[in-house]
Order: sequence, then C-alpha cells, then structure tokens
Amino acid sequence: MTSSNNRTASKSINPIFLDRWSPRAFTGETMSQDTLLTILEAGHWAPSAFNYQPWRFIYALKGTANFDALLSTLIEFNQGWAKNASALAFIVSDTLSRPADGGEAKPSRSHSFDAGAAWGYIALQALHLGYHAHGMTGVDFDKAASTINLPEGFHIEAAVAIGKMGDKSILPEGLQAKEVPNSRKPLDEVAFEGRFA
Repeated sequence: MTSSNNRTASKSINPIFLDRWSPRAFTGETMSQDTLLTILEAGHWAPSAFNYQPWRFIYALKGTANFDALLSTLIEFNQGWAKNASALAFIVSDTLSRPADGGEAKPSRSHSFDAGAAWGYIALQALHLGYHAHGMTGVDFDKAASTINLPEGFHIEAAVAIGKMGDKSILPEGLQAKEVPNSRKPLDEVAFEGRFA
C-alpha cells in the first residue's frame, strides 16, 4: 500500500498512518484555542493502564507570552523552526499511580507508555484537522520543568509543535533536503513471533 506522500506499507492499513509525518516547516498561522483543545481531546481518549490517564498537556498558542516561554525551553536548533508552529505543547506523565480513594501512591510502570499513546492520538487528530504535529526531545528539561511549574512526581516526556505545513524553503538550507516523510524498517525487523529472533 502506497500513500499520497509515497510512503509504502507492507500491509493494507488506514492511509492516515502513512500520511502522518513530522515536518519542521510550518506556516506560522494562528490556531484557535478550540481547535487546539480538540486535538488535545483526542489525546485525552488514549488507553491507559487501569484507566489511570497519567498524561497532562501543557499548551500555548502562538502570539502569547506562554508560547514564547515554552519555546525558550527548546534547544536552539528546535527553536529555529518551532517558532513558526501554531501551538506548542508538552506531554507530561504522572510517574505515580495515585488511588482515587486517597490510598498510598505507587510507582507506575506504564506512565511513559500511556503518555506515548496519547501523543499518537494527538498526532493523528492534528492530521485529521489539516495540521501536522512534530514531537521532540530536544528540550532543556530542567528549564522546562521550572517554566511549566512541574509538580513533584511528574515527568516531561516530550514537546510537540503543531501547525499547518509550510513550504520547506522557509527552513535553513541544511534542513530543506530532510523535509520529506521518512520510511520505516521492514516489519520483520521489528515484529517477532514468540521471542526475539
């Protein structure tokens, strides 16, 4: 199966999975808060262990002081292109499972796994609405923790830039050639029956 952006899957899957990729060239146009919250709502419906929902989304829209603050926590390389996104968000997870009945909090083995599922839903909902999302770990995590007032027991998983895809000519020359959807390893290199090959 081949998608409109020339990605090919070995099995017949929904085209949205092939159409989703992580561009760096964004138009810089504004996004409404309702649109961003719709994208985050999709992430909120991801599955999680015991339905604990450990994810938290810290977000900011372009043109606000919060956007500038979040942008400043990215490494310089990522600031260079993410400044043109319509929104920035941080995916945060609660490392503890905190029972609703006030019982003792215990370490959560799956907090990152669950938050990753939420990120995937966010990326797909963004695409469904005509946007693209680019996740990144090129972040000054200590500065980010201070900027977002990260509570004890929470972990910043990644930052996400969301926006309408722009022309790659707005990127520095060295990045323009990389502004294409990438491929994946063959399925038989990552999926094994019964045990590692």
